[in-house]
This record gives sequence, C-alpha cells and structure tokens, in this order.
Amino acid sequence: MLSWLANAWRVPELRRRLLFTAAILAAYRLGSWMPAPGVDSAQIQNFFNGRGGSLLGLLNLFSGSALSRFSIFALGIMPYVTASIILQLLTVVIPTLEQLQKEGESGYAKINQYTRYLTVVLAAAQATGYAYLFHTQGALPANPGRLVLIVVTLTAGTVLLMWLGELITKRGIGNGISLLIFASILTSAPQGINAWINGGATEKLFFPLIAIGVVVAVVFVQEGQRRIPIQYAKRMVGRRQTQGGATYMPLRVNMAGVIPVIFAAALLALPQTVSSFAPNTQTFINANFSPASWTYLLVEALLIIVFTYFYTAVQFNPVDQADNLRKYGGYIPGIRPGPPTAQYLNRVLTRLTLPGSLFLASVAVLPSVFINNFGFSQATSRALGGTSVLIVVGVALDTMRQMESQMMMRSYEGFLR
Repeated sequence: MLSWLANAWRVPELRRRLLFTAAILAAYRLGSWMPAPGVDSAQIQNFFNGRGGSLLGLLNLFSGSALSRFSIFALGIMPYVTASIILQLLTVVIPTLEQLQKEGESGYAKINQYTRYLTVVLAAAQATGYAYLFHTQGALPANPGRLVLIVVTLTAGTVLLMWLGELITKRGIGNGISLLIFASILTSAPQGINAWINGGATEKLFFPLIAIGVVVAVVFVQEGQRRIPIQYAKRMVGRRQTQGGATYMPLRVNMAGVIPVIFAAALLALPQTVSSFAPNTQTFINANFSPASWTYLLVEALLIIVFTYFYTAVQFNPVDQADNLRKYGGYIPGIRPGPPTAQYLNRVLTRLTLPGSLFLASVAVLPSVFINNFGFSQATSRALGGTSVLIVVGVALDTMRQMESQMMMRSYEGFLR
C-alpha cells in the first residue's frame, strides 16, 4: 500500500492531480460549514436531532451534514445527479436527444449543457422547498427578501459544486461527482464508529461482520468479469499487412458501478421535496418513505435493478461493438460477424447484468434490514449502512483503477492484484 502511494507521489503529473483533488475536496468541506445568510443554525440542528432514520437524515448524509447546518452547500450534488437521470431517461424517448448522443463529443457537450440548466431549476425548486419547511419550524426569517436570498445562495452553492466536480473529473483523479458524494459519506464515519463503540454487545459483535462482509462482496463482484475471446485476422492496411492475434473483450459483472445506487437515492429524495410544498403529505411520506421503512427499501431495490439495466445499456451498445469488431477484422470464434455477434453480446450482457443488479440491490438493502431489526443505533446504520459502504467502496475502487491506469502508462507496477 505504501509502495504504490510512494510511486504515485514520485510522478509529477499524478502528484499534481492528487493535490488538486485534495484541494477541491477541502474547499467543499469548508463550504459545508459556512451557513447561509440569516439562518438560525442551532434551531435547524435541533430540528434534525433524532431524524437519522428519516429521509431528511439520508439527504443530510449525502450532503456531508451540510443540510443540518443549512450551509451554502446544503443541497449537495444531488440535484445534478437527479438532472442527469432525467436527461438520460429523456434521451431514450426524445429523438433529438438521441441524435445528439450519437454525434460524439459535440453532442455530449450539448446534453451536458442541458443537464446544467436542469440542475439549476431542480436546485431552485429544492431550495424553495427546504426554505418553506424550515420557515414553518421557525428556523428561517419571515422576511421574503431574506428567503429569496437564501434560495439563491443554496442554488448557487449547487452550481458551484457541479463546477468543482467537473474540475476534478478533468484535472484530478476519479469521477468528480462520485468523489464529492464519497467525501460527504466519509464525514459521518467517525460518528458511526463512536456510536458503535458506545453501543450494545450485539452491535459491537455483529456490526464489524456486516461491514467486512459488505466490503468483501463489493470488491469481489466489482472486479468480476466475463472475458469474451476475440480473434483478429490478418489484413492489409495501406501497403502493410497487419498480424492477426487473439485477445479478449472484458465484460464486467457490474458494469454500472455504484451509479444506480446514487441514482436511486437521488430519485427517492424527491418525495421529501414534494412534502415540503404540501405539509399535509409529510406524515404519509415520513411513514412510508423513511430509509427504515419496508416501502422505501423495496422501492430502492427495484430502482437499483432498473437503473443497473438502464445504465449498462447506455454504457455498452452491443450493435456498435459488433460493428467495430467487423470494421477492424475481429470476430468471436464460433459466432458470425455482424448481427449474430451483436445478439450474442446482448445475450451475455443480459445474463451478467441480472446477478450484478441483484447484488447491488441486496448489498444496499439487506444490511439496512439487519441493522434495523437488531436495534443498532441510527448513527451507526446511517454512516456505515449498506448504501454508504457500497458507495464508498465502489468509488474507491474506481478511483484506484484510474490511478492504476495512470501508473501503468509510466511503467510502474500496479497495485490492484
């Protein structure tokens, strides 16, 4: 572990990327402690006490406790994640967006621009809902001008986080949006560990076993892959003849990573925003859509399965892969090039995605069921539950994999065994 860190630190480009990522994450944590103007932080903190198992508690977890302080980053990055979900769903049903997606980099740039615009709208709506909710609790002033200022501040904070996440993706290490959520969840880990230390005998005995089991299962499945053999024939390129060879196409069991879990959490955050505008629905939503309720867990599992299939289909197109193989003279032994190859890849991918989606849903839901039934503390289940561990381990693996590729390009020995 220390050897690969030392090797990564010796590479000037990797060192700059690591320092840049650390600086952005530090700025994010600093902004999470800066309260919005005219907010009674103590009153809001009292409102959040005892709500660790509610949907607001889960949203507070994904914001790195910024929501309970009502800081400038109180909304976190979830409006951007929700906007991404909506745009990806609309890409399937709107031909114009589908055509943009096929145009390559220019099309993706326009879709990203639409995602940013939608993020601003969703952030403004969510900030208005929170402002109304906390105003009814007496934590925000009744001055309309001050309330508008708070809504604008929270919306601007989300836009700033979106920009910081994109900066990490371009100039840092890993996916910026995932790393921001990763850093938010890790801030609650010390509270969860402290609650575990001060918990009962059952919690002290079983919780480490649950956490270790989840980590091992995530690593095992995330690294699992199906290798499709590929054979390349000899062909003429200009006046030169290229040599054929054998290789393989790796298809991961969980090609979607932790994105479906983040998508499901973002989508399940919408009922709380709706209840802020309709106070008469808060009792129903808190009873049926709190993270400890069976309704929430079942809906979360279903959404994770659906989003896993959807995101895998977006990431891997069997028809395009089959066309690329035929274009470069490659084929799968025993499978004819063209449509038969696409059908074969689609069949293999469907069979791989099923256990991958069921695994994601199980890891996200079952630890929460176990923790709730055995009476673990809210702080422990919130900070170290299945969803939290799944996102943290998944993002850490993806980030390490990117560092691995950067180091392998510079002839350093890798660290993923």
